[in-house]
Amino acid sequence: MMRLSQLAQALDARLVGPDVTFANINTDSRKIRAGDLFIALRGEKFDGAEYVAQSLQSGAVAAMVNKDSYQDAGCGIQDAAASDARSSDTASRILHPESSYLVVADTRLALGRLAAFWRKQFDIPLVAITGSNGKTTVKEMLAAILRTATGNEDAVLATQGNFNNDIGMPLTLLQLREQHRYAVIEMGMNHPGEIDYLTRLAQPQVAVVNNASGAHLQGLGSIAAVARAKGEIFAGLGSGGIAVINADDEHAAMWRDLAGTHCVLDFALDHAAAVQGVWTAQGYGGVLQVHTPSGELHVVLQVPGAHNARNALAAATAALALQIPLSVITGGLEGFGGVSGRLQRKQAAHGATVIDDTYNANPASMRAALEVLAQAAGKRIFVLGDMGELGDDAAQFHRDMGSTARTLGIEKLYALGEMSAGAMSEFGTGAQHFANVEALCAALDTELDAHTTVLVKGSRFMKMERVVKCLESGKSEVGSAAGGVAHHSSKEQKCY
Repeated sequence: MMRLSQLAQALDARLVGPDVTFANINTDSRKIRAGDLFIALRGEKFDGAEYVAQSLQSGAVAAMVNKDSYQDAGCGIQDAAASDARSSDTASRILHPESSYLVVADTRLALGRLAAFWRKQFDIPLVAITGSNGKTTVKEMLAAILRTATGNEDAVLATQGNFNNDIGMPLTLLQLREQHRYAVIEMGMNHPGEIDYLTRLAQPQVAVVNNASGAHLQGLGSIAAVARAKGEIFAGLGSGGIAVINADDEHAAMWRDLAGTHCVLDFALDHAAAVQGVWTAQGYGGVLQVHTPSGELHVVLQVPGAHNARNALAAATAALALQIPLSVITGGLEGFGGVSGRLQRKQAAHGATVIDDTYNANPASMRAALEVLAQAAGKRIFVLGDMGELGDDAAQFHRDMGSTARTLGIEKLYALGEMSAGAMSEFGTGAQHFANVEALCAALDTELDAHTTVLVKGSRFMKMERVVKCLESGKSEVGSAAGGVAHHSSKEQKCY
């Protein structure tokens, strides 16, 4: 519990109304609980100020609002004539009799300041993780290690879902409670400066850069710019902080420079590093032999691909930075079963196998998934959905997926989406393009048998999980509301 006056002082906010206590922060008026403080965030397509009255009626004890929204409701304005001219409809949405308000210049920035203030109340190790690919998997691997270390599922706070941007990450920090002994925080971005902002809020003891590749090019222009933006994560490290770097990435030298005087622990499969791994694929997983400054690890992973071996190395290196014993690291990694929508092997109709990698996509993660598909026995089908945020080279990146699949020996390519159609010419014989999910699923159904493996992958906006569902059910109908091809807007804010 915290008093509004405490928060007003921490945020340089103006308190209007009674000085009440609140239990939790909420930014969603549909999920208000009694005792909440509602923060009225504003975005391109919404304004939380319109839901203040509803939130207060639902049990919120107070609301944090932008100064201009508060004034637009007829509050705090010196000019009575101007006040009378304000819309009574606007006032009715925002004002609520005898309620309390925290008035700030910008609720979005105030949320960040609140999260930083709350973070300082907890003297626990926090690990921040970023990268173009694999950051969610690394986060979950490390969380599994730390839960093994504590013997308590509730002792580790880890980012949930896609809460890795300037709204989601502060909300995650605000979930810190006394039972937490570690926090593992994922940081995404689609423009320079975003990770710098996030890491300064989180104040990590360990900061991990997993890799940099062709993602968010629409907002950054080049892979080198992406790498530099990822390297901003080291700006939040304090005295004694440790930077964890992928020595196999071509931008490793840049990240070492950005880490400055901080201790650097690097990991790699193909280059010399403090934490050195050797990966041997076995079935739908493999064995990872790891040499560390503290000794040797022998880890049997349940997840496939050399990219997941590197993810495991990143998690292991971060755990070593936290001085977690080697035996605990091994146990945590061996108990990790994967992340939903990321190379999950499922049973499809007619005995076929589907590899569900539908959570998201960029060129590097596409290639990694194709390498996993290439290891499958029998007939292999690649279902390719459009990839977003690739900038001027988007068409070429999609064509490259066709040539990569052909080089790896994939027998068939089924494309869904305007951009993915470009992969057909590079793939050649065996490629088809489909206008909608129903047609694609109907064609796939004729190909399925016990000797067929289908990889399904595309960016989030394509909702490629629809294809997985029809493969599992054996039905081509996916519902009239979901059957068409999704279209990507360049204005969408996505942090992958």
